[in-house]
Amino acid sequence: MNENDMVIKDARTLGLPKMLLLGLQHMFAMFGATILVPILVNTYFEGEGLSIQVTLMCAGLGTLFFHACSKLKVPAFLGSSFAFLGGFATVANLDSGIFADMTMGEKLPYACGGIVVAGALYLILALIIKLAGVERVMHYLPPVVTGPIIICIGLSLAPSAIANASTNWLIALIALGTIIVFNIWGKGMFKIIPILMGVVISYAAAAVFQMMGMTNPDGSAILNFSEVATASWVGLPPFQLCKFDPTAVMVMAPIALATMMEHIGDMSAISATVGENFLADPGLHRTLVGDGIATSLSALVGGPANTTYGENTGVLELSRVHDPRVIRIAAVFAVILSFIPKMAEVIGSMPSAIIGGVSFMLYGMISAIGVRNVVENQVDLTKSRNLVIAAVILVCGLGFSDGLTFEAAGTSVTLTGLAIAAIAGVLLNVILPGNDYQFGKNLQGDINRGVAINPNPKKRQE
Repeated sequence: MNENDMVIKDARTLGLPKMLLLGLQHMFAMFGATILVPILVNTYFEGEGLSIQVTLMCAGLGTLFFHACSKLKVPAFLGSSFAFLGGFATVANLDSGIFADMTMGEKLPYACGGIVVAGALYLILALIIKLAGVERVMHYLPPVVTGPIIICIGLSLAPSAIANASTNWLIALIALGTIIVFNIWGKGMFKIIPILMGVVISYAAAAVFQMMGMTNPDGSAILNFSEVATASWVGLPPFQLCKFDPTAVMVMAPIALATMMEHIGDMSAISATVGENFLADPGLHRTLVGDGIATSLSALVGGPANTTYGENTGVLELSRVHDPRVIRIAAVFAVILSFIPKMAEVIGSMPSAIIGGVSFMLYGMISAIGVRNVVENQVDLTKSRNLVIAAVILVCGLGFSDGLTFEAAGTSVTLTGLAIAAIAGVLLNVILPGNDYQFGKNLQGDINRGVAINPNPKKRQE
């Protein structure tokens, strides 16, 4: 049995209990990063920022809406976007005009209003792709551009994995080691839930260490259940409607340039991971619509921007279960958790070290997919043109760790490193002479990167 034969396209063959476990695994994969966004935003807004419950609700419903827009075909989970953190910080610091006498809690809805507009910009790009065709658009995104961008997506997340793991390296290594053991030597069901096993076993180890009187290296408790004790069992997410102001819109909306480029990279990564052509079917325009509207709807009720999650792409690669139904189960779990504050706090008490250990594997998998994109498409890096493009993308994507800030219409606007890398790569590919890439010419190469017009030539011939 070869590796492709081991891929599971229909998880229903595993039975409902195993599907629920797989969904739980995907929920754990997205949970740490998804709730980290409101935690960070709350520091900007002095405790009056985003709600974890609203964030979970919007992530779950946003994912389900995205699947509906993408014909239930794309195994993607939509979690909180980190790209807008700089925008939140900027809005929190606004102290002129209508913002002069506002409390932090009063400023937050205006930041969310800017995100609603940012999500609407996705629809414009979706319309361009629909009218021009994905083939013409992808001509400007050859493997020499998309491969390094996917590599940057994974590597740009690496510092957060190190930061989380460094809070307690012992627990992080237990999580990482467990994932490796079950992924390589696991049998049956255990082989396809290595992430979940890593979380469970490392969490149990953390509990044992705490009972033995051990602490983190900085002296803090390994597990902190203070928030769990005070949380209620059932409660509605505290929704709040967004508000609009031109200044806040100018801060938040341009960030969509970054997230739209990241979306295209993520769709390429997911397509390459599962061996399907999602950019053509259901179509990049549909996935952009799903992502954009999910983002706008989330911000409309006081939630963060949504984005397709690389963590769950890593789970797809590890588990070899590519059924979108499993992702939808994870989305339903997220919605249910949003109504159970105590359970959400229990999962939220997961030590940062465990998230770091899991992220070691997941973030590395994303970058490895980018490398595979370059290798399988036989990108010739002996050509100066290709070498220059790849080099500039990698340096921009990883070097601009704090983004690039500039003034536009009197407002400070920040482009993330990934947005700068994507823009630089696309422009260089257009400007530099010697572009020998033709979309659809190397059919097998396009299949490998998930953007082929005909992803199954053998079946088509039969």
